[in-house]
Amino acid sequence: MLVLVAPGQGAQTPGFLTPWLELPGAADRIAAWSDAIGLDLAHYGTKADADEIRDTAVAQPLLVAAGLLSAAALGDVTPGVVAGHSVGEFTAAAFAGVLDDTAALRLVRTRGLAMAEAAAITATGMSALLGGDPEVTVPHLEKLGLTAANVNGAGQIVAAGTLEQLAALEADKPEGVRRVVALKVAGAFHTHHMAPAVAKLEEAAALLSPAAPTTRYVSNKDGQVVADGAEVVARLVGQVANPVRWDLCMETFRTLGATALIEVCPGGTLTGIAKRALPGVATVALKTPDDLDAARTLIAEHADV
Repeated sequence: MLVLVAPGQGAQTPGFLTPWLELPGAADRIAAWSDAIGLDLAHYGTKADADEIRDTAVAQPLLVAAGLLSAAALGDVTPGVVAGHSVGEFTAAAFAGVLDDTAALRLVRTRGLAMAEAAAITATGMSALLGGDPEVTVPHLEKLGLTAANVNGAGQIVAAGTLEQLAALEADKPEGVRRVVALKVAGAFHTHHMAPAVAKLEEAAALLSPAAPTTRYVSNKDGQVVADGAEVVARLVGQVANPVRWDLCMETFRTLGATALIEVCPGGTLTGIAKRALPGVATVALKTPDDLDAARTLIAEHADV
């Protein structure tokens, strides 16, 4: 059984979209999406520097567009499950047929702008903690006023809060944590700091007519399969200010019998976690079009028929 997943913010790097735009029809598709959302995706995916694509309002639609473009390059795929990490849930919602590509991009453009505005209220950020026991780490974070915004499994938790709180974490790491690594994001996502963004996203989501998922969609909220399109969209909205439970998503993949996992562009982060947390599950990360053949081989061996 094949799982198709989409990465979240922080996975982007300067120029990562460049080789994908050389594929037939790719540049036209990106141009059409750019017109639809009022953002030059080709520029930001090929020429912009790291600071420019760190901007939340840019990074989020750029990542969703890259995920959709790379998945389309695979051809016909019938995954058994789809899921996304944080903003990757919008990519997954399009994979599942809940939203069409343009609707997903328009909604995520609203999300990125709203979250950027919320992030500007207070200087906040996120840091990954490598190593440690969640039962020890989470209470330690709470003591420092931080939130365990991403519980990713395989010993990785991402803390979010003010820059002062994150500096205190650097100086006072939880027992067993080897490193604290600042992430390339511009705010404390999936915490109460993002509450102002939820209302704006609710307004935009109210104009949509979501369809029921055509394949199993696993939610970041609790790792559960969501079968109702309106509920998927409601969770996309609420997840902005609530923790990502990727660990529970992976437990669901395991329970449902996952044998292979493909991470769409810019792949790497989620496949890295899966290699540690889902032993025996074959993985391919779509980093460049050179990875498409390996992914197609995996699809032929593991996709539902």
